[in-house]
Amino acid sequence: MKQFLILLSLLYISNCMFSQKTSIKVPDSLKNKSYNYLDDKMYSFRKDSSKAAPYLNTYLYKALKEKNWEEVVYAYQNILHQSPEKIRIIYADSMVYAAKKSTDNALIGSAYLSKGIVYYGQKKYESAFDNYITANSYISLTDDQYQHNKVKYHMAQVKYLLGFYDEAISLFQDCLEYYIKEDTRAYLNCLHSLGVLNNKIGNYGLCSEINKKGISESERLKNLEMIPYFKHSEGINLYFKKNYGTAIADIESSLDSIRENKDFANEAVGNFYIGKSYWALNKKEKALPYFLKVDKTFTEKNYMRPDLREVYELLINYYKSKNDQKSQLLYIDQLLKADSLLNETNKYLITKIHKQYDTKELLVEREKIHKQLKREKYYDVILITIVLMLFTFSVFLTYRYHKNKKFYKKKFDEVMQSPASLDKPILKLKKEKAEILDIPEETIAFVLKELEKFESEKKFLAKDVRLTTVAGMLHTNSKYLYKIISHYKNKRFIEYINDLKIDFIINLLKENKMARNYTNTALALEAGFSSTQQFVNAFKARTEMPVNFFIAEINK
Repeated sequence: MKQFLILLSLLYISNCMFSQKTSIKVPDSLKNKSYNYLDDKMYSFRKDSSKAAPYLNTYLYKALKEKNWEEVVYAYQNILHQSPEKIRIIYADSMVYAAKKSTDNALIGSAYLSKGIVYYGQKKYESAFDNYITANSYISLTDDQYQHNKVKYHMAQVKYLLGFYDEAISLFQDCLEYYIKEDTRAYLNCLHSLGVLNNKIGNYGLCSEINKKGISESERLKNLEMIPYFKHSEGINLYFKKNYGTAIADIESSLDSIRENKDFANEAVGNFYIGKSYWALNKKEKALPYFLKVDKTFTEKNYMRPDLREVYELLINYYKSKNDQKSQLLYIDQLLKADSLLNETNKYLITKIHKQYDTKELLVEREKIHKQLKREKYYDVILITIVLMLFTFSVFLTYRYHKNKKFYKKKFDEVMQSPASLDKPILKLKKEKAEILDIPEETIAFVLKELEKFESEKKFLAKDVRLTTVAGMLHTNSKYLYKIISHYKNKRFIEYINDLKIDFIINLLKENKMARNYTNTALALEAGFSSTQQFVNAFKARTEMPVNFFIAEINK
């Protein structure tokens, strides 16, 4: 309470200063101290708000009095880090206000980024992303590469949360290349995130390589704080490799440090996968305490993510086998709350939740237990309404999922039954009169023949294939080439090149089993795409299905 009052007094001081009431006193002994001196003191007392308060107070007072807006922003940032989570957004708003006074785009962008980070910590992800976008709009006007990459890093975190794993990997990879020379901790954080994401997309071998490199780099760079996180990541990865004993040992070894960091989210995830490992070893009694810890974190911290949801399915089934109806009902309630939270905080990700415990079955089971416990006053009309709404929503999602899957399967079959190219050979298309194109007929015939050679020699696999480049290769001009491709292939030039690249990848995946283990990034490089996202988009446009679906089906 004392620390909270001190921080509120700082807020009062700043409000007074903004209102031109400069009668607030600071200790005489600190009045003439430099920013560097005050900064060093604030840092030395960073874990004790009461001792840091006089220096925070003086730093803010000095900056406001001098109207040094850069230092004002820095002062609010330091106060924010010392304040309770519930009021941090107040100081973030003050940072934005002061930054705008400076008219410095880099400073304004940095302030909005800090505000987004506060919202992210409060699990208000839409507000966080909105502020990241605003931050980027200012920072993009500057040459500040550190801030550019900081925005990119935090956007990648939101992409990961929303389940856009390939996009997140691409962003983290960009940040990694920058931070490796500029910021040790940010570099290690990017490595850790890339490991986690490769686990999410099922690339367990690469995940292990990254975790091993992360531990090695942490030791080389003498930043040992990240080692437990790489061990935590590898433990979870080992669970998916079905190496349950080692998974338990690795995660257990990481949890003490994670608890010291008050990182309840990663602690809950660790407990879940330890429990799952024991469950897979058929040691359900050993798994139970870890599942209950996950439930405790959800109850106390309101923290839930899609994979942790399964803990309630397992608990419901466990207590059903024990004929413990009260515990069944308790965890049915918790499951419904978890689904409600996931739906509320992440509408995009809800469609990706794997619901092993069918909602309809859940509704029937709950009703059965409810009737048996009616005499004990467990009847709850509101809960039934929520379950019915959840069931209806689930039916809708299930219908849409199966409809999309059926459509993708149809497209997959079409692609698998088609010849090497999804297009007919260009020279076998019916030739229209040359007058339509206003190009000499012999020129058209020459260009068509050269195009056939261009395709057969796979020159389209080069990176950044441009119209002018190809026109030069075919000894013609860009205007003629564009018209001929548009007329005979009925495509724009870029679409024509992208389709050739995708046809190449499709044939590669059909014929080469090893290629099916490649990441999207690796496949993009094989085909000469400039980015992973460009490849993913081109594949979807060509085949009307996602890359991952095609690979999963061909592996069957």
